[in-house]
Amino acid sequence: MDGKTLLITGGAGFIGSNFIFYIFKKYPGAKIINLDLLTYAGNLENLEELADKSNYTFVKGDIADPKIVNELVAGTDYVINFAAESHVDRSIEDPSVFIRTNVMGTQVLLDAAKHHGVKRFLQISTDEVYGSLGPTGYFTEETPLAPNSPYSASKAGADLLVRAYHETFEMPVLITRCSNNYGPYQFPEKLIPFFIKKLLNGQKVPVYGDGLNVRDWLYVEDHCSAIDMVLQRGKAGEVYNIGGNNEKTNIEITKLILQELGKTEEMIEFVTDRLGHDRRYAIDSSKIQRELGWEPAVTFEEGIIKTIKWYLDNREWWEKLS
Repeated sequence: MDGKTLLITGGAGFIGSNFIFYIFKKYPGAKIINLDLLTYAGNLENLEELADKSNYTFVKGDIADPKIVNELVAGTDYVINFAAESHVDRSIEDPSVFIRTNVMGTQVLLDAAKHHGVKRFLQISTDEVYGSLGPTGYFTEETPLAPNSPYSASKAGADLLVRAYHETFEMPVLITRCSNNYGPYQFPEKLIPFFIKKLLNGQKVPVYGDGLNVRDWLYVEDHCSAIDMVLQRGKAGEVYNIGGNNEKTNIEITKLILQELGKTEEMIEFVTDRLGHDRRYAIDSSKIQRELGWEPAVTFEEGIIKTIKWYLDNREWWEKLS
């Protein structure tokens, strides 16, 4: 990766900024161009320590803008597309924004990557494209797509476009689908930082329905290491599931955060369930483990403590976003 040029879209967001730090730590000779529109979840403060690096460039812009995208893709080796609207509740309120960014923006990136002959195009997707699971079983790369929210439908549409560009134009594309990420720099509308913020402000935490919805949790640094491995060693045209092997119910997560912050269960407030709320996600990541040798290094018990500590130590960061 040293000496390569990477266009990272959505690099000022949660996973994107963590990935940029990961790349510079592991490959100090890499060149990174970060394209981000800086909507509500993009935050340049995440990356302010990199601002003076000669091999790092930030460009404010929209992935759905062909002019900007073509200028930046020219001469790059890899395109990694993190840019996406990602909050399910927001997608229920206004699906059109999600279609424009997640589907049309991906198409603009694909066209530019095809035109300029990039070596690899990696689409960062989500396990939510698979829909919902019952109490048993796991999502594999062969699971049919069955999205249940406007957000997951827009991500599924983008994935299908990426696949089509491989089948039609033989583009060297890859797709990763991850489970729920957590860790530093996550925008505080997502469950773990949202609950931490609420509790530190002395407020109750709203738990949807009965709190028994199940998610597989993946520490963001583990996700970054998997992306790196897929980008360099993955087989073009393939999908790779990335999971943390950490299935937890929402109420389990809530009680663990309460415990770590010294709060009682009186701080829990059960609220009406979200529309189209998927009951369970669980990732089978045996393919990436078997073919590429990746596996998560951080247990949930370790990761959640590290995450809570980061939000405690960086209160000024998230208070500005409230």
